Amino acid sequence: MMQIRPVSDLRNHFSDIENIVNSGQPVFLTKNGYGSMVVLSLEEYSKLSDYIESALDEADFLAETDPRRLTHEEVFENIGRILDE
Repeated sequence: MMQIRPVSDLRNHFSDIENIVNSGQPVFLTKNGYGSMVVLSLEEYSKLSDYIESALDEADFLAETDPRRLTHEEVFENIGRILDE
């Protein structure tokens, strides 16, 4: 279940938030009823950033080894087709 809490819970219920994020779930914090930030455990943040770094490394490698170049219109058309499937 998605955890949405007011930002004041960071101060008032830190242990509860810590337990939630240590269980692997993010906690979405709101301020004045609007989304403000997300709290993640270091492990979950590391997984996310490692995946992104790996994907960027792969994209850099492909860009260096593949002579084809696409316009931004072609890229967005390809993404649109993938999302529609």
